[in-house]
Order: sequence, then structure tokens, then C-alpha cells
Amino acid sequence: MEEGTAAPSGGQQKLLLRALGGETLEKPPWWLMRQAGRYLPEYRALRARAPGFLEFCLNPILASEATLQPVRRFGMDAAIVFADLPLIPWALGQPLTYGDSGPVLDPVVDVAGIAGLRIEGVDARLEPVSETISRCRDALPIETALIGFAGSPWTVATYMVEGGASRDFSNVKGWAYRDSNGFAALIGLIEEATIAYLSAQIEAGADAVQLFDSWAGVLSEGGFERWVIEPTRRITGRLKERFPTVPIIGFPRAAGFFYQRYAAESGVDAVSIDSGVSGSFAREQLQARVAVQGNLDPVALIVGGPAMEREVRAIRSALGGGPFIFNLGHGVLPQTPPENVAALARLLAEPLDSG
Repeated sequence: MEEGTAAPSGGQQKLLLRALGGETLEKPPWWLMRQAGRYLPEYRALRARAPGFLEFCLNPILASEATLQPVRRFGMDAAIVFADLPLIPWALGQPLTYGDSGPVLDPVVDVAGIAGLRIEGVDARLEPVSETISRCRDALPIETALIGFAGSPWTVATYMVEGGASRDFSNVKGWAYRDSNGFAALIGLIEEATIAYLSAQIEAGADAVQLFDSWAGVLSEGGFERWVIEPTRRITGRLKERFPTVPIIGFPRAAGFFYQRYAAESGVDAVSIDSGVSGSFAREQLQARVAVQGNLDPVALIVGGPAMEREVRAIRSALGGGPFIFNLGHGVLPQTPPENVAALARLLAEPLDSG
């Protein structure tokens, strides 16, 4: 694919791309964050074929099958490539393993630790993800969009500095407060790797990309501006120079009132919102500027039935009058019954006034 071109033809038929382009649709396109995962028995059987989770993510045959499974079963309007946020730290040279509680990395705690990381070779180490996208692109129906993704620099940095998941983010926030210039060097390195990674995904066939800033909500206003908005704006600017027709979704989870600044200043085409964001706020403060994606509580999907139906109708009523993509406020939880996802698919296929 030539630089600057969009992903494969047929894009105007894809409901997701129409919504991302600002179109209001009678029935919202939909997909689910973490839609390929442990709630599906076929995923669990597939996962057993790889010795570890990192090996699973980097096996294009297995990862492409994981990407396709939920679309095959439920008919979402988009597939999202199966990968994981800490792949960029691993590609930069930070040792990565997976334990029972998730990713485990050797922490980078200061500028001296940055010296052990290398941008050279990132493309080659992450090439299996591009191959996964290429395989999915060939297998998906023409009307189904394919989404690539990466973690945003702040969130990736939290994993790199904390060495995995964290409750208080004291190490990464402490570095950012104590030595902002040194921490900015780490953010800049992650930015460069992210631009290369997402560019390769687009070249392989991704129709759109999403930036996940899962820990954006732990920052103060000044920190949010410097470590979330500014890096995102630099990434979106560089990507749009090369791929002007490829839309970018941003998800600054738990950003609260900062969502408004993110929508206005980050350069994204759509903002994905968590379940704590009210429909009226999203409609009045975000949707006039960008498409909105979200935001069913994942627990409502576990419960299903009338409770889920009420939540779905409320979200559609609030956001269906503008460019809107139905999704969750975070990822599918492992205990989610697959039959509830099937019920959600049926519900979203109905006109809003039905029932």
C-alpha cells in the first residue's frame, strides 16, 4: 500500500467508518473492547495452543483467529486486532513476562533506564502484529471494519515504570513530578514507537486505529495536558500527515471533565467514553466536535436481561442523534455470558423505538 492511502476499498460501505466520519446512523455500528477473550470458550481453547500469552500475541495464526472469533459469532461491525498494550515496551527492549495478575516488566525508573531501550528494531519485533492484521483483512467481510490499536504514551509509561499494574501509580507520577524532562524523554521514545507501530498496522490493512489511555484518569489537570493531550496530539498529527483518511479513536479512560479538552485538543476523530460519563454530557460537550463511542457498563452486559436493555436504550437515546458507535465503557469481563452478547447484538439491530 502506498504511503498516505487509506486501508482497503469498500470503506464507504462500513458503518463504523461512516460514523467516524461524522454521519448519524439510524442503528449504531458496534463492537466491544476486549471482545476477543476469556468469556468465549473457543478463545480459551485457542489460547491453550500457545505456551505463554506473549507468544500467543505474536503468533499471527492464533492472534488472527482470536480477532475473528467474536465477529464470526456475533456479527460486530468491527474487529479489533488481538494484541496487548505492553508489546511496545517489549519491542523497545524491556523484558516482559505474564503472571496470574497480568504483565510483569523490569521497571524503568529513571533516565539511566531509558538508555537500555532502543527504537531501532521496533518495526521488526512487532511485524507479527502487522501480519495478523493482514490475515484478518483477507478473512473479514468487506462491510466489517478492522481496527488497529496501541496504548497511549502515558498508559504505556505506567506499565514500564511501575513494572506492571499499579494501585497508586506513585512511581510513575513521582518521576513525572520529580524529573519532568527525564520523564518526557521516556514519553517521546514511546511516541516514536507508537507512530511506527500504528503506521505499520494501517499499512497492513487497518481501517481505523484506537489509542487506549487506560490510566489517564489518575492525573491532575496539568499532568493530563502534558502527558495525555500533548503526546496524543503529536501522534495524531504525524499519523494524519501520512494517512489523512484513516480515523483515530481516543480512549482517555476516567478523564471526567477533561474529556472535553481531550476532544477539542488531541486531534482524534472519536472519543470513547467510560461508563461514568453521562449521556447528556457526552452529547452536549463532545458529540458536536467528534464522534462518541461507548459506554455500556460491562457489568450490565454480565447481568443481561431487562437491566441491560434499559441501559442500552438510554445510551442510544442520549447519543443516537449524532455520530455514535456503541461499545462498552471498558472491556468485556471474563465472566460475561456469551448469550448476553448475542442478546446485545439483537437489541442493537432493532430500531430505537422498538419495544
